[in-house]
Amino acid sequence: MENYPQLVTLLVFIPLIGFLINVFFGHRLGEFWSGFIGSLAAVLSFGVALLMYTYLVGSGHEAVVVNPPLLDGWITIGSANVVIPWQMRVDTLSVTMMLVVTGVGSLIHIYATGYMHGDPRFSRFFAYLNLFLVFMLILVTGNNFLMMFVGWEGVGLCSFLLIGFWFDKKNGVGWKNSNAARKAMIANRVGDFALLMAIFLIFWTFGTLDYYRPGEIANVPLVQEEHEAALAAEEAALAAGTEETHSEAAPAGGEAAPAEGEAHGEPAVAEPVYYDNEHIETSGLGVFGQAERMLKAGHEVDFGPFTLPIESVLVLITLFMLVGATGKSAQIPLFVWLPDAMAGPTPVSALIHAATMVTAGVYMMVRANVWYYNAELTSLIVTIIGATTAIMAGYIAMGQWDIKRVLAYSTVSQLGFMVAAVGIGAYGAAMFHLVTHAFFKALLFLGSGSVIHGVEHGLHKAHERSQGGHGHDHHDGHGHDSHDEHHELDPQDMRNMGGLARRMPVTFVTYLIGTLALAGIFPLAGFWSKDEILVDSLLRFTEGGTFAEQLGGVIALGLLLAAAGFTAFYMWRQIEMVFFGQPRTEAADHAPESAPSMLIPLVVLAVLSILGGAFNLPKNVLGLDSIFGAHQFTHFLEFSVAKAHAAEFNLLLALVALGIAIGAIFLARSIYGRGKAVTAQNTDPLAERTGMARIWQLSHARLYWDEIYFTLFENPFNRLSKFLADTVDWRFWHDYFHDAVIGRGFNAIGDILSKPIDLGIIDGAVNGVGVVARWSAERLRRVQTGYVRTYAVTLMLGVVLVIVILLLPLLQR
Repeated sequence: MENYPQLVTLLVFIPLIGFLINVFFGHRLGEFWSGFIGSLAAVLSFGVALLMYTYLVGSGHEAVVVNPPLLDGWITIGSANVVIPWQMRVDTLSVTMMLVVTGVGSLIHIYATGYMHGDPRFSRFFAYLNLFLVFMLILVTGNNFLMMFVGWEGVGLCSFLLIGFWFDKKNGVGWKNSNAARKAMIANRVGDFALLMAIFLIFWTFGTLDYYRPGEIANVPLVQEEHEAALAAEEAALAAGTEETHSEAAPAGGEAAPAEGEAHGEPAVAEPVYYDNEHIETSGLGVFGQAERMLKAGHEVDFGPFTLPIESVLVLITLFMLVGATGKSAQIPLFVWLPDAMAGPTPVSALIHAATMVTAGVYMMVRANVWYYNAELTSLIVTIIGATTAIMAGYIAMGQWDIKRVLAYSTVSQLGFMVAAVGIGAYGAAMFHLVTHAFFKALLFLGSGSVIHGVEHGLHKAHERSQGGHGHDHHDGHGHDSHDEHHELDPQDMRNMGGLARRMPVTFVTYLIGTLALAGIFPLAGFWSKDEILVDSLLRFTEGGTFAEQLGGVIALGLLLAAAGFTAFYMWRQIEMVFFGQPRTEAADHAPESAPSMLIPLVVLAVLSILGGAFNLPKNVLGLDSIFGAHQFTHFLEFSVAKAHAAEFNLLLALVALGIAIGAIFLARSIYGRGKAVTAQNTDPLAERTGMARIWQLSHARLYWDEIYFTLFENPFNRLSKFLADTVDWRFWHDYFHDAVIGRGFNAIGDILSKPIDLGIIDGAVNGVGVVARWSAERLRRVQTGYVRTYAVTLMLGVVLVIVILLLPLLQR
């Protein structure tokens, strides 16, 4: 078991092999083997994650830093003393994310084998899914911020590829899909720039990007407490005479020190076992350990022209990280990409935008819990952004018709719960809700895919009936071209559904479980995780030491309770529109149940949505803690999340939250139930109620966020781009500068060189030589008479001239 952590490299390597096989050979393997290899890679990675969990439980939650082979010296600049290793960290927080990513990811891979059946790029889809797992696992297993950033950018790339997977759909749908992919890429790049600034600032401040160094203990007080408890138990056992010997064990949460001397044949001398980090120099600690030591010493960070106290630097770092998280985890103001990302296939929505990628921002902030805990201003801002996003997205969700868009805004809202939990210091509650949300939101997205799949098949069957039974099953990947043949009916529009509970019973039951879990109904998983966040909000308000802490608590408590009410309302509205009442279209009336490959993951996720709350039950609730234990998950996280804590159960608050959820469900039932889900005018009943029409219209219009962004950013950018392209580039640079300045100038210089100089001077000189030659020849030609006597006389005169020249010097003397 002690060698299990060395297998963590397989966690990334296995899906990478699956990606390479499907990329290079998938088109030859066919659907079955492409899907099998992609799914097997995900399942094997989940097996490795289980081994990592087994190791942690068996070793007292001892964290391990692993140096993968071939990547030991990733970035080394000797002259600048810069060393950034490619190291993988196995601790309770990273293993939690490993299990969520690979576990939910495996179910989604299996589901996709049925959902994507018939798609012409089936193997490419599974290659992209495996590549996404590779980068997501790099993100959560890295032991430094730069390695995390590699995964961070990688999942952004995979998101772009998967959201725009159907870029070739006809009738303009492909353009919408590709635009949605670009929107996701651009919005995330804004946040990523801020994250880069945070990374630069981290390196300048601490001289390293490592979270923790090998041998460093993340949560010293917890380890010391566990050690003292173990000593007390041992003393009690010795006093009772039940224990005779004792051997020192490695401290929980740290790393065991290797023994020395055995190689020389000498008795092994064990290195001392430490229960704190005091023996490590500040420069030998990771960024979080250094920050805590600097805070105690009142350290000033030197920026050359000026210095800043470490408290201010941490505020700057955490604010930059928050901007990065608002992009990846879809918070105000960078959330606008996530609803449009539903353009991708439904398994993409479930994998990337419910269970994994969008939680990366929450994971990053929980990993940096030491900084956020000591940055009070940032924590208040985080609380405000998270709580505001939760209620805003919940309000928008109740006015949407697209079944996946409702779930998309629900994801934004639930991410707001997690972010707000980070803001109030409830790091354990944030991760607990991340895990349970992965279960029931993946269930809901896959369930919506099953519904869409069924409606599309019902549409094809209805089309066959209208053609006298001579049609054919046109399904080629859940309606890859359904918009081309039947564009008049949108299979994702809930107005085209109804009555599907009878047609798709398994999908209905599992979807209902996911809905109740999301709404926070007792005793499903969502009840326990939401309640823990609300309790922490209340404690922050009542027991907070500063005004900012109390303000954050009251904001979180009030807005999150309201958001919980919206959640129950819009989810039951969806249940009424999709499953209850009579079918409103022939497609819904003929919708079949999905294949077993799609239903089995739904059932597994439904079971997890029911039992997931048992991971972290509070104390003294119906005696459940005596069966499952109390705060097990939070205690598990405490070994890597130094500031994690468990809040006690508050019966009154739980009843209030449960009452709000049940009341919202009954309200939604009274408005949309008994066949009133859609009015005769094919609109929402609220849109026709006096005093509610404007409220619903604002929700339906998504609070005009896209229009506001179009007015403030997109349209000015487009107009500037058009000005630069048409006016500056084409008219000025091409037409004027190229034609007028360069072209005409070249022609003018050419005219000068060709006429005055070439024709006048050069040709004149050459022609002048010819004229002189001709004139001379004309004169000399006359000498040639053709008479011998003339030549003889000329010869005689020449001889005489020569003799005279020769005798001239003698004559002069």
